Amino acid sequence: MSTPLNRLSPLSVRERSACMCHHGFACSSFQAGHALHLIQARIASATPTEWADAIVEHADAATGELTVRTLDGATHALWNSGGAALEAPAGTPIALHVRYGVLAVGRTQFNVALS
Repeated sequence: MSTPLNRLSPLSVRERSACMCHHGFACSSFQAGHALHLIQARIASATPTEWADAIVEHADAATGELTVRTLDGATHALWNSGGAALEAPAGTPIALHVRYGVLAVGRTQFNVALS
């Protein structure tokens, strides 16, 4: 007996490829603000002079939005779907790699979208 073929329409394939974090699961996307890719983490660590120390001014865990101020006074609005706002409430010291969009809270790193 042969196995029936599953024919998926292009529409259902596109719907299934949407990031799973929008459905309450772990991120399945490496776009800005979603899961941190290994290569992204490595190139950020390979350019240590581009990290900036900062303090979290505002963190909204419901939306994933953060506002951070670097020690030189620059303000950055960030977004992360993976819980960065939970890990870094207001007043938390962090490190930010603006060029590659990486936020470090202690030893934990997050992929962030900068706006």
